[in-house]
This record gives sequence, structure tokens and C-alpha cells, in this order.
Amino acid sequence: MTHILAIDQGTTSSRAIIFDGKLRPCGSAQEEFPQHFPRSGWVEHDPADLWSSTAATCRAAIEKCGNPRIEAIGITNQRETVVVWDRRTGEAVHNAIVWQDRRTAAFCRELEEAGHGDMITARTGLLIDPYFSATKLKWILDNVEGARTDAEAGHLAFGTVDSWLIWNLTGGQVHATDATNAARTMLYDIHKGRWSRTICDLFGIPQAMLPEVRDCASDFGTTRADLFGRPVPIRGVAGDQQAATVGQACFRPGMMKSTYGTGCFALLNTGDTPVTSSRRLLTTIAYQLDGKPTYALEGSIFIAGAVVQWLRDGLKIIRNAAETQPLAEAADPHQQVIFVPAFTGLGAPYWSPDSRGAIFGLTRNSGPAELAKAALESVGFQTRDLIEAMRADWQGDLPALRVDGGMSASDYTMQFLADLLGAQVDRPKVLETTALGAAWLAGQEGGIYPDAEGFMEAWALDRSFTPTLAPDAREARYAAWLEAVQATMRYHGA
Repeated sequence: MTHILAIDQGTTSSRAIIFDGKLRPCGSAQEEFPQHFPRSGWVEHDPADLWSSTAATCRAAIEKCGNPRIEAIGITNQRETVVVWDRRTGEAVHNAIVWQDRRTAAFCRELEEAGHGDMITARTGLLIDPYFSATKLKWILDNVEGARTDAEAGHLAFGTVDSWLIWNLTGGQVHATDATNAARTMLYDIHKGRWSRTICDLFGIPQAMLPEVRDCASDFGTTRADLFGRPVPIRGVAGDQQAATVGQACFRPGMMKSTYGTGCFALLNTGDTPVTSSRRLLTTIAYQLDGKPTYALEGSIFIAGAVVQWLRDGLKIIRNAAETQPLAEAADPHQQVIFVPAFTGLGAPYWSPDSRGAIFGLTRNSGPAELAKAALESVGFQTRDLIEAMRADWQGDLPALRVDGGMSASDYTMQFLADLLGAQVDRPKVLETTALGAAWLAGQEGGIYPDAEGFMEAWALDRSFTPTLAPDAREARYAAWLEAVQATMRYHGA
């Protein structure tokens, strides 16, 4: 049988999943890797960990699946995270600066004050924020000894994590990315389909550092023969949220999905028209096939599943994520604790990089159950912020929201989401839609999997969640959330 290897390199772990010729998973492996926090608001990864954990999980997944012949590889990855390496040695010159990192907040304010915001948004569809790759890359060039000189001499390569993996998989033969990852760098003109010289010059970034941009389903080279016993072609690449959009078969304008991993990201397909948001959403590329981009509106929430990790690793009130649902169900229904998890600032639609987390409504009776409930509900509140913004920007009707990612397995969280949105929430049978999307891109490019229409027909529903909360109660809960967010944004510490 035909098999596709999907690499899903995430923020806290690397995963590999083998899909058969009918897009059914038959083997998987996952490995967590260390997070590094050099200073408050700084988040880094060791690039060697990203590569070694990816290689290890690929081999483990292949072994679990009975060592099948792999016909192609699809890659999906944490976006915006920056890796800079020396082409001569293949070694990174600094730790990877993660998408959550806020070290360039002051520089972003300088850019805004200098009046560059409108130009950058017009070209890239993005807002000036430390979230995106460009200012992180500039920081490395400005702060790593000799980096700028080496970059100007053509010795250094920049990439998001997909490019770093492709470079290592191909033994340094291919330096490339896809249009979706390029669109998240704040250096790529999403309308002209090329790197923006104007923005590169503004940041002092040599264009020779940048990878070649290709379609999501394309030829990204072949792997080193020693990795998997023979060279294997890499045929699909997409940033994790765009891969999930593909995996959810959101191929028609108006369809939308929301993925709940470390963060939460909602994408609305707007077709071949890039829609400019009036509510501080992002205009981005959903996917690009046959040289034609399909656009999306995106809302980005920085902290979703990461809030559960904080309950586990920070407060140590749970041992694993599964414990949050029974805790939430046991919480005192008369307490309305609200948790604004702005650990690394607030994303859309607020874009407040200096905000930090806050909890409101605590009483002497508040305990682990109430905190778990507030943590899960924070995901629903933040999602509604995004959906409200999308409703303002998109003229058509919005259908049911398709959900995926680890937190979507929580019935409590998904029911609260439906209640707060006042809309249907659909959970598919395959929750690993990010890896599924990467696999479909690779298999579709290789002529193995059906086209988009055939893939849409194969999408299978696990469960629908419908609203049960009275409209007045829904709006009262949401109004309290908005008040808590405003209070959080007003607080700046001593």
C-alpha cells in the first residue's frame, strides 16, 4: 500500500504520523523538547532539538507502522519562529526565536511611531507585532556577533522551521519555504507573491538570506538516503494553521476552522480575494496551489492549550490535561472566575504585546476546580473575540465552526464554545487535521490522493455541539470577559 509521512513540528513537541493510501493514520510518534526562557517574555528553542526530535519521531512512526515504503513527505510547522544558520556548516548561529517571543516589542512601537504600519499591512496583510518573523530576524543580525557581516556576504540562511527541516532533510541541498509560511514573516508581499525589497531594506535584511518560495504542493527536494533507507521526495509544506485549514477541507469561501494547540488560530477562507480587516484581523494566504493563492482572514490567540500546561507545570494542580474536564465540571457554578491568559501579550483583535495574564473574581472558596474551569473557558471567550471580528469583516453567512487540535477533544470546552458563540461547532473524526493537511498536500502533488472536491466529500464528522445557554446569559458572560480584558490591558505593573 501507498504511505505518506506527515511531519508536524510544533511549539512544544515534534510529531510524525504515517497515513495510508486512504488517508487513514496507521502509526505515529511524538517527542517533547525543552523550552528556553532566557528573560521575561523571551521564548527560545534549540534548533538542534527541533531537528533531532523530528528525525527521531519519523523513524519511530515508520517502525510502528511496520516499516512501510514511504512515497512522499508532507511538512507542517509552528509558524513565525526564526532560525538562522550558516550555509557552510549547517549550524544555527543562535537559538530559534519562537513566535511567542516578545523581545522586539519596543522596536515594533518605533516602527509604528515612524509611520510604517500602513505600508507593511498593505503589502503583507499583517500588523506590526513581535509575533512575526521579521523583527526577530533583525534582532539576530543586530545582536549575534558577526551575523550581519556573514549575512551580507551570503553565508547565512534564514528560515521558518519548515525551511530548517527541509535543509536538514535534504542534506543542505534545498533552501525553500512555501507561500503560507512566507506570508507569516512580515517580509512577503502576499499580493505580488514575492519578498518585499522595501520591507527587507527597512529592516536591513539581505534578500540573499531568504528561501525560495514555492506552492504548498510542490517539489521540495528529496531526503538524504541514510535517513529512511532511500531518498524520499518532499511534496507538501504548509504552516500549521494553514495545514489544518486544508485538513478540515475548508476549500470554499466562507468556510472556517479553529485549531486549539499551544495557541488558538481561526481561519476564514475568503477565496481569491484578500479581505482587509477593519477589526485588526490578519489577511493571509490559506494555501497556494498551481501558482494561485487562496486568501484567508485569520485571528491569532497566543495562549490556548498553553494555559493547561501552566496549570500542570506552573501551578502543579493537575498531572495531565485530561484532569481539567472533571475539575471544571465540579467547579462551583455560582463563582464566575475569569482568566485572561495574556502570558505573552494579547493577540487578535487586541494586539497588546505588553499585557500579562490576570485572574478576576477569586473568592476564599476558589480552588483548582474554579481555576481549571476558567482556564478552559478562556479559550471560548477568546474565540468569540475572533468570530465577532470575522462577522464584521465578512459579508457572507458564516457556517458551523470546524474545530481541531488537542483541546477540541474536551467536550466541556467545545460545549462552552458553542454556548458562547451561539453557533454550531463541528468536531471531525480525525483531530490531527494539521498532519492530515500536510499529508494530503504531499499525496495530492504525487497523484496519490483525491483532489480538493474528493477530499471535501471524505471529511467525516465526529460530533456537533449546539448552543444550550440562553442568549441573555451568553451576552452577560461575554460582557464580563470584555471588562476583564480591558482591565488587563490597563494594568502595566509598578
